[in-house]
Parts: sequence; structure tokens; C-alpha cells
Amino acid sequence: MKLFGYWRSSASYRVRIALNLKGLTVDHVPVNLKDGVHREADYSTINPQKLVPTLELENGRRLTQSAAIIEYLDETFEGAPLLPEDPVQRADVRSVMAIIGGDTAPIQNLRVLKYLRGPLEQPEPVVQEWARHWIATGLESLEAMVAGQDSPFLFTDQPSAAECFLIPQFYNARRFGVDLSGLKRLRAVEANCQALTAFEAAKPENQADATAA
Repeated sequence: MKLFGYWRSSASYRVRIALNLKGLTVDHVPVNLKDGVHREADYSTINPQKLVPTLELENGRRLTQSAAIIEYLDETFEGAPLLPEDPVQRADVRSVMAIIGGDTAPIQNLRVLKYLRGPLEQPEPVVQEWARHWIATGLESLEAMVAGQDSPFLFTDQPSAAECFLIPQFYNARRFGVDLSGLKRLRAVEANCQALTAFEAAKPENQADATAA
């Protein structure tokens, strides 16, 4: 399999974690978003949405959207389950995936910020505050949602797809200077994740295409 991604893309980061948790090895194909490689004709034929990640299967089929890719990996390969068998926990995990993947990360991703800076002519302090606001809003909601849980991870004793989404969003939060001091439960889960090789190996700075920020 091949994973087309970008080292600092949170969506690519999610899939890297999931692959590591499942013990899967893929060929990583860098797509430099900063240089606009995703908008070039060669990549647009791979992913018509011109986004990352794209997972190319051994038979040549291509999958897009990190949540769909992660669920495919969980349904297809053995190894640590990324979605719990308990239906309530499974729904909880999917809620986290939606809170971050649908309501938080897309509002502060690169193409949105570029649109704010470009056509909307917003100054950089406004752009930065936009990102901080929406990241904080999402994470504060998530903190309230999981505050009563006492498991090592968000809902379970082992990391799930929920952590695949949480950890990259924490990375983004720190990039934009979001105050994380009030997120006690989430920070505890993050610490448990970062102690695992699967998460360490997936970090943006540990990717072959990583460049200086």
C-alpha cells in the first residue's frame, strides 16, 4: 500500500497513527501542500478533491478521507481494534472523530487559512485568532464530554481511532498557541499516547519529508 500525505497534515498524521497501531507498513509518498503539489494535475488524478491523505491499496484502488481510511484498516486487518466492539463506546469514538474531523480541524486547516489571508484579506493576527478560537472550542467541548471517564485513554484501556484524531489536534493546538491548561483529562490521555511507539513514530517531525517550521 501507499500513503500519499504531508508531514504536518493532521489528517495524514491520524492515518499514520492508525497504521502503526495496526502494525502495518506502507510506502509513504510525500505531497507538499505548502508548495501546492496537491493542486497539480498528477495528484488531482489520484485524489480529485486535491487533499491528503490518500491510501492506495495493493490492487490500485484509492481511499480518501482519514475517517474512512481508518475504518477500512480496522475492518480489513487484524491487530489492535481501532473501534471498540461495545456499541456505546464505538459511538463515543465516532463522536470524537466527528468533533475533531468535522467540526474543528477543517475550520483551521491550511486551505481555510490561506483563503482568510488571500481573498478575504485578513491580517495575520486575525487569522491566528480564528484558528485558536475554533481549536479551543472543539477541544473544550471534548474535555467536557470525557471528563467523567477514568480509563487510560478516552474511553478504553487501549488507544482507539479517537486518539488517532485527538493527538494530531493537540499538535495543531500547540502550533497556534492554544491554552491547553484547562484540558486536564485530554492532557492525561495525550501523555499516555505519547509514551507509545506507534504515536512517537507518527509525529510530524519524525517524517522523512519534514522541514523546518
